[in-house]
Amino acid sequence: MTAAAYTIPEVCEKFRISRTTLYVQIKSGRLKARKIGRKTLVLEPDLNTWLASLPFTDDSPMKSG
Repeated sequence: MTAAAYTIPEVCEKFRISRTTLYVQIKSGRLKARKIGRKTLVLEPDLNTWLASLPFTDDSPMKSG
């Protein structure tokens, strides 16, 4: 079963990024996060939107030339 929401440590582990990188993305508004008490959660649809918005690498086959 897939989680509907992820904690900060779960997102970091899932995407192998640092907490600092994740919080930069949240603070910049590129990734939406929600608070419940002291816990920060990221909803799965927001993660999908964020991932889709990330730039392609220069060697991406999707890059038009």
